Amino acid sequence: MQQAQGLKRGLSARHIRFMALGSAIGTGLFYGSASAIQMAGPAVLLAYLIGGAAVFMVMRALGEMAVHNPVAGSFGHYASTYLGPMAGFILGWTYAFEMVIVAIADVTAFGIYMGFWFPEVARWIWVLGIVFVIGGLNLCNVKVFGELEFWLSLLKVAAIVAMILAGLGIIAFGFSQADGSPAVGIANLVEHGGFMPNGVAGLIASFAVVMFAFGGIEIIGVTAGEAKDPQRVIPKAINAVPLRILLFYVLTLLVLMCLYPWPQIGSQGSPFVQIFSNLGIGSAAAVLNIVVISAAVSAINSDIFGAGRMMYGLAQHGQAPRGFGKLSKHGVPWMTVVVMGAALLVGVVLNYLIPEDVFLLIASIATFATVWVWLMILLTQVAMRRRMSKAEVAQLGFPVPFWPYGPALAIAFMLFIFGVLGYFPDTQAALLVGVVWVVFLVASYLLWCKPRAGQAAQAEVVVESHR
Repeated sequence: MQQAQGLKRGLSARHIRFMALGSAIGTGLFYGSASAIQMAGPAVLLAYLIGGAAVFMVMRALGEMAVHNPVAGSFGHYASTYLGPMAGFILGWTYAFEMVIVAIADVTAFGIYMGFWFPEVARWIWVLGIVFVIGGLNLCNVKVFGELEFWLSLLKVAAIVAMILAGLGIIAFGFSQADGSPAVGIANLVEHGGFMPNGVAGLIASFAVVMFAFGGIEIIGVTAGEAKDPQRVIPKAINAVPLRILLFYVLTLLVLMCLYPWPQIGSQGSPFVQIFSNLGIGSAAAVLNIVVISAAVSAINSDIFGAGRMMYGLAQHGQAPRGFGKLSKHGVPWMTVVVMGAALLVGVVLNYLIPEDVFLLIASIATFATVWVWLMILLTQVAMRRRMSKAEVAQLGFPVPFWPYGPALAIAFMLFIFGVLGYFPDTQAALLVGVVWVVFLVASYLLWCKPRAGQAAQAEVVVESHR
């Protein structure tokens, strides 16, 4: 493969907007929402509203930096600049780790969805197949990738809108379930133990899954190096996407819990498919299964793209193996795609060894990585502002709203989520894995990255002295 001059700027506004939708509207909504509903009941809607507000502040902080300085692997670069090289190293690799873990959750969900039609086929076989297919797609030209992601995400969004409209129609006109139980409706939100059946503790516990569901939206910052007109495209994408995702999540789950009593929403396959199947609408269940499968493929696609571009950015700054910075003739960092594909084979092994327990464990680990990335983005933006003069702040093209209170509240909320992971037994393992990961990165930086940076600096001094 030939070395290209750099990443190709082939992503338009619609590509970037739908890539963020594709990454964030996926397994967390179509599969993981069942776990969140079981924890909080109908009050999970509040959790999505609160979590969505915090995520919007993260996106605006990222947008301020990306418009100010659009570069590949952006927020890793910003952290290196404003918090120091170690912070950039930790943030960049944690984002790549997040994308690997989220992608493993997505390929796991893909295997579960395929079980709706082929229950006799082992799940790991489907997982292995999709890893090879998506890996191949990510080796294509970035414009081909963006176009594919656009259509996959469009299908997903159209299906969600259709499901919301169909659900509202069923609620408005009344509909008995297949087993003859009473018609569905708004009453389902309060008839099974009240709106907050598991109390405040249940609401708080659900944040572990809710925040996982929003994970991936920060891919907008990663696309800065390949956006055609980042100063115009990125603000449009950031302003449009969070509100749409919030509307999709809240409206979709509202309809879902009105259609079906929340205590009966299990995790056997997608709750969306389960509900329409139990309502006796078999064709709708089959169509929805196609949609959730395409949603999983779309999310895996975005995960591999995001991790690959971040590792490419790290390689440009000497914080990853040099091979990660090599581009194919299509302008794609092909080595990072290969590495991501190999990492996803871990998902194949996990689905072979522990098919029943793998999803919740992976989702909670992904929550730690996601929230850590968001926290560091927020801290980086604060550090950037503190370095800027009043005149420089006044010239910012896309400043954070509600400064400084909005970012401060978002930072406090992210710290609160770490407390949630540590408090509840089901997610304590995720916090432990996350802490071990960060300690490992700190040690890696001190033992490998920092000495190399020192050697490079000495070499430059020697060269200068001989001139």
